[in-house]
Amino acid sequence: MEGETVLIAFDSTQQALRAEMLLEYEDIEIDTRPTPKEITAGCALSIELPFPDYSRAKTIMEEQQVVIRGYFRPFSGRYEEIDENGRRKERAE
Repeated sequence: MEGETVLIAFDSTQQALRAEMLLEYEDIEIDTRPTPKEITAGCALSIELPFPDYSRAKTIMEEQQVVIRGYFRPFSGRYEEIDENGRRKERAE
């Protein structure tokens, strides 16, 4: 279902693999997948997880100082960056 997952994008493969290890250790269900082309990131790997685990995953990334590109959710078939509440970030025009 749309918007029910969160995608974490990274600028380095090292940070993506580190995040994968940390999230698996915390028993968060994840899927490592290619970064969608509409997301500009320096790394070809992203991690997808269920939206209900977003807050916990975000806290883990912050506590472990994992460098991420951003958090994204699918809206109308496209990934858009989200804020700390999981809502679309307002775009500066």
